[in-house]
Amino acid sequence: MRKQYLTKERREEFEAELKELKSKKRIEIAERLRRAKEYGDLSENSEYAGAREEQATVEGRIFELEELLKKAIIISKTDGGDIVKVGSTITVKKGDLKAVYTIVGSYEAKPENGMISDESPLGKAFLAHKVGDLVKVSTPTGAIMYEIIKVE
Repeated sequence: MRKQYLTKERREEFEAELKELKSKKRIEIAERLRRAKEYGDLSENSEYAGAREEQATVEGRIFELEELLKKAIIISKTDGGDIVKVGSTITVKKGDLKAVYTIVGSYEAKPENGMISDESPLGKAFLAHKVGDLVKVSTPTGAIMYEIIKVE
């Protein structure tokens, strides 16, 4: 897994979810499995099969969160600067239209709120550019040119 950019708040959310899964959820599933075993024959026990399936899902999520948190790099609002990087808020111009985007990690992205991932075509295109640069973004309908007019 490549490095993942997270805000401090998002990292805390993932840590809380991991703690919940490792403590409460694992205990709940273990109790369900214990009760299901009391019903007898496990080969035809739907309660047991359901608990095992949920256990697999929870363990998969625990693994995913642990790996994510190992690779996490905390981002914060940058202090401006000339170069667009993860954490930068940029103002761009496309023709007569202006837009403001914040470059974030993929787990933080909310394009409808102007928060675009560093892995998205638009986010990738803006990275490492500076004010005044013309940035070409390839789209299915053709290339679009953006001018970076402000980096915060």
